[in-house]
Amino acid sequence: MSAEYATFGLAPATRPGGLLAGGDFQVHRDFVDFVVDGRPLLHRLSDLDAVSPLASDVPPSLFTAQVRSLLLETGAPLPDGRYVVYGCPECEELACGAVTAVIERDGEDVIWRDFAWQTGDRADLERDGYHGVGPFRFRGDEYRAALTALLDGDLPGSRRRVLLIGAHAALLARPAAALRTIGIGADIAQSADGVTPDELRSYGAVLFGRSVPARERDAVRRALAGAGADVPCVDALAPVVPLLVAQAEQALETGRDGHRRLTDLTVAGGAAEFEVVTACRVRLTAHRVDRLSRARSRDLFDAVLEPGRHRVPLDPPAVRGEAYLVARTAGTVLVTAVRP
Repeated sequence: MSAEYATFGLAPATRPGGLLAGGDFQVHRDFVDFVVDGRPLLHRLSDLDAVSPLASDVPPSLFTAQVRSLLLETGAPLPDGRYVVYGCPECEELACGAVTAVIERDGEDVIWRDFAWQTGDRADLERDGYHGVGPFRFRGDEYRAALTALLDGDLPGSRRRVLLIGAHAALLARPAAALRTIGIGADIAQSADGVTPDELRSYGAVLFGRSVPARERDAVRRALAGAGADVPCVDALAPVVPLLVAQAEQALETGRDGHRRLTDLTVAGGAAEFEVVTACRVRLTAHRVDRLSRARSRDLFDAVLEPGRHRVPLDPPAVRGEAYLVARTAGTVLVTAVRP
């Protein structure tokens, strides 16, 4: 086997969803891809619709287990020391087909070899092997550092993650999908039970659904504190997807006050007031829930403003009833409730 080293890295990747002919659809999946010698490994496997096991929408405990498996901290999940490198984006069944490889230690080094397309318990290298792909020898310290960073929440590309807590996963699926669309990892759970401390520390914020009882919110906060995770927890204001996304974005910016270009958003006397730190484009959007529990959104203001305190009159019909205001500029999102 060649003693020449390949470089190992990780990078964010997407398998885009879409509506297919006949009414079927394919699922949008965000995942972390393997980068070998500066090139995504998936690109070496032509015409393959697959994702790595490191997908952002898998349960937190499973994500951690996959990382630890690739770190060789647990036994190989398949016979002959084989691991799934890429699998079906629609399900987790091996019968759908997966790219597998032998992953093993050689002293301090880690080797990936014998890549193959596998649909059963064992791979037929002669018939289904990816001849010409690998073997790859990685320096152990570089390999372990890249994967361990995932457990510390240091996802490639400074990717951010939010944990959405709610009793009904279906109600959180849309905001989770919207967050992933804009590059924020999102996981859904009913509670923090079974979520490892390593995984809890990987989140930048927690968003509670409106139906989560106070005792469960307190339990999640205790779990975070026990894991040493200083993570902001916010309560969902209303079942309006753009509003929930904005809340998550604002929470992820906690502790970065020195980097904000927009601060101190309030609503009083029929107007929005805020402070602009440096000249920037500011957009104001109102979100409200009408008497029939329907979500309504309306853009109110969009202009470049100079530094200083600004006051923007609000259109009363846009903020009547249960209403909320979102202010956006480059790198900053602020959310506030509109009080009657």
